[in-house]
Amino acid sequence: MSAEFGGRTGRQGRLSQWLRGRRPKQAADEGGRETLLLAAAEAGLPLAPAAHPAAGYGCSCDRVGCPTPARHPVSFAWQTQSTTDRAQIERWARHQPQANFITATGMVHDVLDVPLDAGREALTRLLDAGVEVGPVAESDDGRMLFFTLTRGTPEDEDEWWPCELDCHPETMDEHPGLRWHCRGSYVLVPPARLPGDDGRSVHWVRGPEHPLPDPLSLLEVLTDSCARHVGEQSDHAGAAWPLRS
Repeated sequence: MSAEFGGRTGRQGRLSQWLRGRRPKQAADEGGRETLLLAAAEAGLPLAPAAHPAAGYGCSCDRVGCPTPARHPVSFAWQTQSTTDRAQIERWARHQPQANFITATGMVHDVLDVPLDAGREALTRLLDAGVEVGPVAESDDGRMLFFTLTRGTPEDEDEWWPCELDCHPETMDEHPGLRWHCRGSYVLVPPARLPGDDGRSVHWVRGPEHPLPDPLSLLEVLTDSCARHVGEQSDHAGAAWPLRS
């Protein structure tokens, strides 16, 4: 009886040790990277691993002078690789603990990508007007991302909102206004780290639990805010010009 009891105690002790060993990892991820990635996948956003920051402003990829450090997928097959499968995302997240993740657009969702100040103004206007706004993310490099349903391929091509990023995501400098990420494009999905020593990131303002809206329900306010933003920049540049002459 005593030996049997002792055996149970031993098993219970080993079980308690195992549970204690598991808890720190689970607690560390509570509300953390893996939890947020899985929440995005559960909301239908297909994910794939991306590069991460290295050596200050560098990139973890092998490309010399990478033009989009820590902002691009690690695989050329990212479109077919992108998935919402929980087990696969858990494997990626645990085997690549530093990796950022991208979400492929044009499958389930699109992303309307605007300057941060214009996006904040638009978000306030939309919420005040009672418009259903879906997930929204901020990027500390100066952009705001509005996640919407995908338009797919409209029957009327006149309704198509073309965007250079349809096929070739590049730097933001060429796009001071709105960019529509759709077929063949992607964005970083929170949580993501950006290059630099100041802890910049991409993070949710409104999480993926919010239903994806039709992009056209947001478009007018977003384009108006972007036009206002560009106009203000032009006014500032014009006011500064006599001071430099």
